[in-house]
Amino acid sequence: MTGLQTPPALAPDTLRIVPLGGVGEVGRNMTVFEIDGHLLLVDCGVLFPDDDLPGVDLILPGLDYLSDKLDRVIGLLLTHGHEDHIGAVPYLLARRGDIPVYGSALTLALLGAKLKEHSLPDTQLHRVTEGDTVALGPFQCEFLAVNHSIPDALAIAIRTPAGTVLHTGDFKMDQLPLDHRLTDLRGFARLGEEGVDLLMADSTNAEISGFTPWEIDVQPALERVFNQATKKIVVACFASHVHRVQQIMDLAAKHGRKVCYVGRSMVRNMSVARDLGFLKVPGDTLIELDDLDSYPDSRVVVVSTGSQGEPLSALARMANREHPVVHINPGDFVLLASSLIPGNENPVFRVVNGLTKLGATVVHKGNAFVHVSGHASAGELLYLYNIVQPRNAMPVHGEPRHLVANAGLARSTGVPADRVLVVEDGDVIDLAHGVARKVGQVDASFIFVDGATVGDISDSSLMDRRILGEEGFISIVAAVDLRAHTLVSGPDLHARGFLDDPHLFDDVTTQVRDALVDALDDGQDDVPQLRRAMRRVVGQWVSRAFRARPMIVPVVITV
Repeated sequence: MTGLQTPPALAPDTLRIVPLGGVGEVGRNMTVFEIDGHLLLVDCGVLFPDDDLPGVDLILPGLDYLSDKLDRVIGLLLTHGHEDHIGAVPYLLARRGDIPVYGSALTLALLGAKLKEHSLPDTQLHRVTEGDTVALGPFQCEFLAVNHSIPDALAIAIRTPAGTVLHTGDFKMDQLPLDHRLTDLRGFARLGEEGVDLLMADSTNAEISGFTPWEIDVQPALERVFNQATKKIVVACFASHVHRVQQIMDLAAKHGRKVCYVGRSMVRNMSVARDLGFLKVPGDTLIELDDLDSYPDSRVVVVSTGSQGEPLSALARMANREHPVVHINPGDFVLLASSLIPGNENPVFRVVNGLTKLGATVVHKGNAFVHVSGHASAGELLYLYNIVQPRNAMPVHGEPRHLVANAGLARSTGVPADRVLVVEDGDVIDLAHGVARKVGQVDASFIFVDGATVGDISDSSLMDRRILGEEGFISIVAAVDLRAHTLVSGPDLHARGFLDDPHLFDDVTTQVRDALVDALDDGQDDVPQLRRAMRRVVGQWVSRAFRARPMIVPVVITV
C-alpha cells in the first residue's frame, strides 16, 4: 500500500477506530479501537482467496499494524463464530498468546477447536452472553443478542470517555427465529435513548430492499423434498448453519430417516452445537457414516459440506464418483441449502451438472426457496438507524457497493452527510466531541497464508503462479564448456501445461542452439547472459507462434 497519510498522534480522550479488514470486502473482519493508550479488538477473521491467488489458503487482516502495539491490547471481542470473524484468531494469538478473548458459548467452542488444531492453549477464553457488561480498561462493553445464520451471535456496545459505539456484527431481524432468540431491538432503542455516537452496521444486504425473509419460510420447500424423495436425500449446507441442520434433523425424524454427517467441519461443528444444546437431535436419529450402508436409501439423509462447489468437498467428490462411502444414484435428491457466494457460480453448477448426470434431482436456490440470508436488508437497516439515531455512521462488512448503499440509508434517516463515513481497510477514524472524521491511513494490506507460511508470499511469486496455471511452463537445459567456448549437450526443451506435440520444439531447439553457439563463438562466458539469450529466443518464438506467455526457465550447466 503506497501513499499512506500518516495519522496524527492520538489526542487524550479521543477514540481511534482502525478497520484492519471487512470494509471493502466480505471477509477478514477486524477492527481496532484505541483510547488513552489501550487497544480493544473486535473480531479477527479470514478471507478466502479467489482463483487469481493460486496456492493461497487464507487471507488475514492487517495484523502487522499491531506489531508494535500488541502489549497494549487489553482484549479481543468476538461477535459470532463464522470463519470471517474468528478464523484469524490463532494467527493473532501466535503473536501474543495471553490476549483475553470474549465471546458467546458457541463462538468460543468453535474457536477452541480451532486453537487445538493450531496447538494453542484456550486458557484466555472468557464466555459472555447477551445482557453481560465487561469492563476492560477505559472500555465498558455491553453484549446484545442478534439473529444471524449461526446461533449465539452478539452485537457489542462499547462505551468510552470519547463516546459510545454500537457494532452490530452480522445481524438480521428475524421475527420468528427457529431458536426463539430475537434481535434485541429494545436494547438498541435503549442505547439510542442514551446516545450512540457511532453506529457500525452490517452492510451485506444494504442493496436489497425490504426485509430478509424468516428462516422458517424455507420450511415448505424442505418438506416438499422429504415428501417427494423415495431414495436417498443429500443436503449440502454451510458447516456452521445449525438452524438449517436442525430443520433437516426434525424432518428426518418425522419421516423415519436416519441422519449422518459428511465432512470434517460438519462433524466437528454439529458435535459442538449438540454438546452446548444449540442442536437438538431426536433420539436414535443420528448414525455414523460407516453405518450408512446398513440402511436402505429410503431411510437415510446425508448432511454434507460442499454447498459452494469446493473442489475437494464431500459433495464435489460425490458428483465425481470419488467419495468412498456416499454414492449418488438415479432417484436420489440433493438439496443445496445455501445461497451462492458471488464468484462461486461456475464450481457450484459444475457440481450440480455432475449430480444431475448421475440421475439425482438437484434442488437449489435457483429452482426452490431453500435458503434465506443471515444479513439485514435495507428495510431492517432503516429500522435500525431510526431507533438508534446515531450521531455518526460508518458502514462495515461489505464490498464498496454495499458500504455506499448502507451510507445512503443512513443519510436518508437524518444522519448528516458529513457524519456518514464510507471507509476502506486501513483508514483511521477519530471520534471526539460527538464527531467522527477520517484523519489518516495505515497499512492493512493482505497477509497471505500458504500452508505453514504466513505473509511471505510476494506479488512476483503470485504472478509466477498465475502464469504457471494459465500459460504453462517451458524449461530449456544446455551444457556448455566455457573454457573451450563450446556447446557440450542440448539444448533440451521440456514443457508442462503447454502443448503435448513431441515435435513441437524441433524448430526452436535449432534456433536456441544457434544462439548459444554464436554467443560462445563470440567469447561469451557469462552464464546469466547465456540464460537470457536462451529465454529471449524461446520467448519470441512462443509469442509469435502461439501468442502465449508461459513461464520460461533456462538452465545452463557448466562442465
